[in-house]
Amino acid sequence: MEGYKNFEVSAYAWAYYLNDADEEKLKADLDRALQKAPIAKIYVENHRGRADVPIEKLRLAKKVFEAKGVRTAGGITATVLEGERKPSVMDVFCYTEKAHRDKFLNIVRDLSEVFDEIILDDYFFTSCRCEKCIQAKGKMTWAQYRTKLMTDFSKEIVSLAHSINPNLKFVIKYPNWYESFAENGYCPGTQKDIFDGIFTGTESRSPYWSQQHLQSYMSFSNIRLLENTAPGRNGGGWIDPGGSADNSSVFMRQADLTLYAKGKELMLFNYEWMIDSPLLSYLGQYLRRTDAVCGKLGTPAGVKAYEPYDGEGEDQLYNYLGMMGIPIDPVRDFDFDAPLMFLAANALYDSDIYEKLEKYVRAGGNAVITAGFFKGVLDKGIKDMTSVRTTDRHISGSEFVIGNRNFNVSFTASCAEKIGFEALNYKTNATWTDIFVQAGEDNYPVLTEDQYGKGRLFILNVPENFADLYKLPAQVRETIAKHMTMGLSAYLGTDEAFAIADKGSRGSGRVSLLSYDNGVYGIVNYEERAVNARLIVRGDMYGDDETMWYGDQADVKPGSFGEVGTLSKTDETARRPVAAVDIESGQEYRQVMNLPKPAWRHDSASIIPEPLEYAINVPVAPGAIKFVTVKF
Repeated sequence: MEGYKNFEVSAYAWAYYLNDADEEKLKADLDRALQKAPIAKIYVENHRGRADVPIEKLRLAKKVFEAKGVRTAGGITATVLEGERKPSVMDVFCYTEKAHRDKFLNIVRDLSEVFDEIILDDYFFTSCRCEKCIQAKGKMTWAQYRTKLMTDFSKEIVSLAHSINPNLKFVIKYPNWYESFAENGYCPGTQKDIFDGIFTGTESRSPYWSQQHLQSYMSFSNIRLLENTAPGRNGGGWIDPGGSADNSSVFMRQADLTLYAKGKELMLFNYEWMIDSPLLSYLGQYLRRTDAVCGKLGTPAGVKAYEPYDGEGEDQLYNYLGMMGIPIDPVRDFDFDAPLMFLAANALYDSDIYEKLEKYVRAGGNAVITAGFFKGVLDKGIKDMTSVRTTDRHISGSEFVIGNRNFNVSFTASCAEKIGFEALNYKTNATWTDIFVQAGEDNYPVLTEDQYGKGRLFILNVPENFADLYKLPAQVRETIAKHMTMGLSAYLGTDEAFAIADKGSRGSGRVSLLSYDNGVYGIVNYEERAVNARLIVRGDMYGDDETMWYGDQADVKPGSFGEVGTLSKTDETARRPVAAVDIESGQEYRQVMNLPKPAWRHDSASIIPEPLEYAINVPVAPGAIKFVTVKF
């Protein structure tokens, strides 16, 4: 079967299968698998749990697979029962225990003699708390001890492998639970420079039954996070049918989002499961469409979400935001050149984060920070940037008021269920509330705005249950997206008819936007019924040409303050979109609506320059992904 042009498909054959398979079975199984999908590479595992594959069997599997033109590599799953059981989750190795380290070194030695590449499955961590680990940890935290331990052992196994096979490429696969890396010893900040390559876990599975808080958008964002960890050395994404075996669309979405994030390789776990699964046949044909689309996509572009190495905080939050239409690009360094930075509690791991934030906003940057982040820097100077204060009280409500500071209009919106928030206080007219939730005859901020220096600081009061983001009224979600995506060429509104009919009770906000630097947009509908998505396109900058603070457009971040100047274009000459065009079918969606322009509010004498906006309705079928570009 002919391969794909923009990526390749591989499979992981675990040790249990290889131990039980003779040469005849290996050949027969491979023939059946290749009839269903163009598998370009198979990773041959020699250890998992209690299973160890003899080196002779490794060589046999390599010979059988490569005889059919399928490349091979070695694989290791670092779970073990060696001697006395260790107190650890999943029976992962104890790297404080010499017997375990020696066992692991022997596993690496065997693979290095057979293959030119080795990948570590995502069990190369430790959660052991045996007496030896407790003693060795001493006064360090578990995160400190384990990251140091795993950094040192990573150097040892890579050095051993290279001494046996100088041409060997050693790859570490990172799992989908990025928030827990440091606690378990994963340390990409150091390991990226030790290993020859990295790989990404994009198994998004079920958000309902998994303890990992996973959202489907993670299959996209985790590729971006790891690509920004080691640019050009992120091999691809790894998926499995866990949590989606009863829904092939969910399984295919894992594959799609992995590849639309520009993953170079799609790893299927597990080869044995896939050989006779209808999923493999379906996937083999389905990816023809994915391949064609990938050839038309630029580089993913999104909101810069700062995710420092070893950070932890609001677990998976930016994936919940991604599910409600905000394209996210998680980055490892604070980007002072970005038009907007998003900071959740994870960013607090950077000890200099407040100084970076203050410098950035003061110079004209726009920042959206969560209430969780805000609390972490409350005593580090941020009180000078905003009048918002915490109260340690909690409220809930279902009625909201939207009153953007830059528009002379306010409106209300409601949802079916009350949503819980932390109660924040602020000083009237020192801070503006763009969105607030009503609680009887009182109200509390959901999104605040402060002007500071030449920039703006927004505080997003995320619902206490992140999943309630999907239940917020359509207008509230759209306003959050508007502010968070400053600097991007488009953002996603929501299908108000859908939201009104549903009244938010089923979480009708689950529609993602995939944005690319070549002007292509992907709209992902996770719902079980069609949506009429609002693609909101930004045009020319707009403002009052007599009083507006606006300088050279190239030097001023959107939404920030520059020097007094004039508008480059008038309403009559402004560039206006006429349609969104399906990049596959060529169909045009020409229902374009002008959105309100910025306007003086009350007795203010200026407005903040921002682009004119236009909404284009794009219908998307249930569970589908549609790609469009904008025609002007």
